[in-house]
Amino acid sequence: MKRIGLFIAFQLLAVMVFAQLSLTGVVKDEKGESLVGANIVLGNTFNGTTAGSKGEFKFSNLRKGKYTVFVTFIGYHNFSKDLILNNSENLNIVLEPTSVLTEEVLVSASRAGQKSPVAYTTIGKEDIQKSNLGQDIPYLLNYTPSFVATSDAGNGMGYTSFRIRGTDLNRINVTTNGIPMSDAESHSTYFVDIPDLATSTENIQVQRGVGNSTNGAGAFGATIDLQTSKLNPKANASYSSSAGSFSTFRNNLTAGTGLVNGKFAVDASLSKITSSGFIDRGASDLKSFFISGGYFTANTILKVTIFSGFEETYQAWNGVPSVRLNNDLAGMQQYEDHGLYTHEQTQNMIHSNSRTYNLYTYENQVDHYQQDHYQLHFSHKLNPFLNLNAAVFYTYGRGYYEQYETDQKFTDYQLVPPVINGTTVETTDLIRRKWLDNDFYGIVFSLNYKKGINSLNFGGGANIYDGHHFGKVIWAKITGNSKYNHEWYRGSGLKKDYNIYARYNVQLSEKLNATADLQYRYINYEIDGIDADLRNITQNHKYNFFNPKVGLFYVPALNQEAHLSFGRANREPNRDNFVDANPSGKQPTFETLDDFELGYTFRSTNVMLGTNLYYMHYNNQLILTGQINDVGAAIMTNVDKSYRAGIELMAGVKFLKNFNWNVNATISRNKINDFTEYVEDWDNGGLKTNIIRKTDLAFAPQLTANSVLSYKPSGRLEISFLSNYVGKQFIDNTASNDRKIDAYFVSNLKLGYTLKQNLFSEVKFNLLVNNIFNKEYESNAWVYSYLYEGKRNKMDGYFPQAGTNFILSVNIGF
Repeated sequence: MKRIGLFIAFQLLAVMVFAQLSLTGVVKDEKGESLVGANIVLGNTFNGTTAGSKGEFKFSNLRKGKYTVFVTFIGYHNFSKDLILNNSENLNIVLEPTSVLTEEVLVSASRAGQKSPVAYTTIGKEDIQKSNLGQDIPYLLNYTPSFVATSDAGNGMGYTSFRIRGTDLNRINVTTNGIPMSDAESHSTYFVDIPDLATSTENIQVQRGVGNSTNGAGAFGATIDLQTSKLNPKANASYSSSAGSFSTFRNNLTAGTGLVNGKFAVDASLSKITSSGFIDRGASDLKSFFISGGYFTANTILKVTIFSGFEETYQAWNGVPSVRLNNDLAGMQQYEDHGLYTHEQTQNMIHSNSRTYNLYTYENQVDHYQQDHYQLHFSHKLNPFLNLNAAVFYTYGRGYYEQYETDQKFTDYQLVPPVINGTTVETTDLIRRKWLDNDFYGIVFSLNYKKGINSLNFGGGANIYDGHHFGKVIWAKITGNSKYNHEWYRGSGLKKDYNIYARYNVQLSEKLNATADLQYRYINYEIDGIDADLRNITQNHKYNFFNPKVGLFYVPALNQEAHLSFGRANREPNRDNFVDANPSGKQPTFETLDDFELGYTFRSTNVMLGTNLYYMHYNNQLILTGQINDVGAAIMTNVDKSYRAGIELMAGVKFLKNFNWNVNATISRNKINDFTEYVEDWDNGGLKTNIIRKTDLAFAPQLTANSVLSYKPSGRLEISFLSNYVGKQFIDNTASNDRKIDAYFVSNLKLGYTLKQNLFSEVKFNLLVNNIFNKEYESNAWVYSYLYEGKRNKMDGYFPQAGTNFILSVNIGF
């Protein structure tokens, strides 16, 4: 670390001693009007800025050499200019208006801009495509600050999950083109439902903390917004194929018409991914398509986007018990002795591989789901300063997960126990399917004004979710009078969600911007019917939330920037929180987050240093305490006070011309101020109380860090060494070392080579070698504790990740 510190110090010293040149200029349109807020980037450096109130910009402390200036502004053609800087220069840049309205306007209201007082990271299309070899989207974001990804099957295919700043995915708001993607009831986003969407993604922005007001559920840890493919004016086609470890195959075909008659364009993509997974029987069969067609003029966009995904994954969500990981034979036998597993299940565990064991052996123990997305976008430029965006959407999801269950009571499935040879048979083995069939539809809009030093976004949305939960018995060993597809429960959820927001940004001076963002959100959620345990779950909940956000963005010097912000988010409990609650106990209430952020960034030609401090204070955060409901299921309970506080550090260095090194680290403290644990007492019944007081929040590592070291010896070859460190994580809220995930450090190697030839426009080869040092580690876990025979015992599941494995891909462009 001392050597690294000295290296960065010498880089900074070199900048101060040798960098004496400056590059200044103004950005205007063809009429000579200043383009305030135009983005100016100095290629192959960390320098970037926005045009001031007179269109002016300045880069200082530059060395002699070759540079490329990139300028972008919505509604105008991108500008680029190569120059060799031997002396200070001044540029007069004139941008030409595009013949069609650019699609950045569609997401402009939900995105953080360069002067937004928000901690955010934007991943562009080029970086997405370099990493998109078939793994799920969370694995493409795994090297952004404070991000932790995990995979049920152990290789990034199939079901994946993620956390940001220790916050799980059902508290992270996800939108696509500004339209809510997070499930309205669970608040979760499973990217496996829309496999290979990354192929049709233009860019992804991750806003950490509360972020901007947007559509969908409250952002309690972060917001992720994806923009799907935008207009490519030229006709194009490409074919991509990947193959790798665990019988992994991916094939993708994309094509686009380009701009036809100067106004119309259609783009499409078709994809299929299969993998057997690292975990036993952890197979995935994933199919998807994407199609987008638009009408484009200088002032109007009318665009239809349709994408659909189908997934069938073998269930790997139970994990591997710690006794199996540790080859603890007595501990494995205890699973049978305590009635946790049957004799057959215990024997299967004992004779399985320690790291790839899967509890389920039934051949069709699958999750089977399809999700279709329909979006209609309209954008119109009313005048040079004002545009209107509106979109209507419809999402249809349906599917089930199938389970083989042994020794089930007929009465638990509303079946009459049969009488055979004069004896009443109470139980049977059976196969069941738990179904979810849902419709989600609504409208979002924004009116966006920008002129001079002022900008205003006024927007909102309204959506309705209509979900149906039901279960069917499709086979039974002993049938009695039961019929095929016998339905034993049915429940519904009808949720209406409305929000409206206004965001105002003003440039108070050449150095200071101020932002105020106010949102009102109303929710009406009705739950009816019975659940799988035949409990009546009928209930109704209404919420009125006010979510204010304010911030300052300050530029103390040309190569420095700072921001300070406060944001509040309120979040209603999800469906499980409501239906799992004990009807006779305390009912869940909404959570409130107050988020304070302070950031600073220094940029020079070859060095970028950034830091962001955050303090996220929660009232009534919902957590697991060990409490159970009237049928023994775990429930989440509100705790009065808790917080997440940390510092995010980012750095980038460009050295020896062809080397780039980007690193980030998050050091955090995540606490519950007053915690009481409840442990189920099998000896005496009921729950035993364990008062802990101040403790660590589960799944919140104190340290995470990422490193990406890239070397580009030529324009054709790029070599990247990627490292990821995640510190120790407790898997419940007791801070017990008996219930934790060990820290892990994993490194991957990525090679990219572009073949130049005449037959195709481009041929690219990519090789990704994951876990090159074959580290044995687990990235997620769960635990259930109980008292039996006077001792504390546990049932748990850890999710081992694959050892050294690879994916090789080729992409051919036409």
